[in-house]
Amino acid sequence: MMNDKLMLMIPGPTPVPEAALLALAKHPIGHRTSEFSNILAEVTANLKWLHQTESDVLMLTASGTGAVEAGIINFLSPGDRVLVGCNGKFGDRWGEVAEAYGLQVEKITAEWGQPLDPAVFAQKLAADKDKQIKAVILTHSETSTGVLNDLEAIVGHVKEHGEALMILDAVTSLGAYNVPMDALGIDVIASGSQKGYMIPPGLGFVAVSAKAWEAYKTAKLPKYYLDLGKYRKSTAKNTTPFTPPVNLIVALHATLKMMREEGLESIFARHQRLTQATREAVKALNLPLFAADNCASPAITSVAPDRVDAEQIRSILKKKFDIALAGGQDHLKGKIFRIGHLGFVSDRDILSAIGALEVALRELGYEGFTPGAGVAAAARVFAS
Repeated sequence: MMNDKLMLMIPGPTPVPEAALLALAKHPIGHRTSEFSNILAEVTANLKWLHQTESDVLMLTASGTGAVEAGIINFLSPGDRVLVGCNGKFGDRWGEVAEAYGLQVEKITAEWGQPLDPAVFAQKLAADKDKQIKAVILTHSETSTGVLNDLEAIVGHVKEHGEALMILDAVTSLGAYNVPMDALGIDVIASGSQKGYMIPPGLGFVAVSAKAWEAYKTAKLPKYYLDLGKYRKSTAKNTTPFTPPVNLIVALHATLKMMREEGLESIFARHQRLTQATREAVKALNLPLFAADNCASPAITSVAPDRVDAEQIRSILKKKFDIALAGGQDHLKGKIFRIGHLGFVSDRDILSAIGALEVALRELGYEGFTPGAGVAAAARVFAS
């Protein structure tokens, strides 16, 4: 067994390119220096490019959960009515965050593995004649199940309502799928560094529209460290309100440059190709996919094996090949495994993971496929 050969095929942390690893290894510089300000200015410009927005994109020292929490509490007041889409672990979490802050939460649910129905949002929003609904909180790519919710349709209904803010968890869709903030009219987008950004965990991002800043003026929920007004003032001067993770930002500086070189369309097309190859391979192995093709997340593919144990598959891939796959969460523990294909992932990584998966299946006595069928199916996608 070779050491230091770990291959992360999970939804986060995701693999980190060498340019970012080398940036992390540098001596930290002072965060109040002109040198750091110059880096921050470039990072901020590139974050706006990635979010396809003219609005503010702010950086917090936090995980994706911290970014979403900031995205909720800066624009609402106690007792405000919010709709929360819940069809997996993260949608459920945003309901819990909103309840913890005394918001009046109405959950719109779908079974785990199914997408949320935009028509239910339309109905609830249309029925709200008094404009009591102040926000709709949605997880775009539900990492726990591998489902991509229909952002375009849901945000359209929020716009028709006119009053409610669209608050989006784009933690595993930003940088993998087209999320044009300004064109769609999304008010708040939260994301985290260890996903499409291709750097280790530790930074959260919140993009804020002009409409959300209007709501900020009258929002009464308590906040201090997560008060986005402080970050807005500092970011305008290319500085930070508190001590940031300097080296992570230097690494982000490197990966955002890489992303700009690849180009948004190429990034989205690559993730689409990786998703399709992974799904075609799983089908060729006669393993059931947990989410349907028409709502497949670009970040992760969930597999629900019915004739072989999900945890045993993960165990063999880890022990034999040093490939990490993710398991199921909550009631899906042991029932599914999840193959990540987000961020710094290439065609080669998918072929390696599928080849290793075939070995594991054979070792477990699963005979539901022709040897080589998974790799061949992925290869067909990559060759087309």
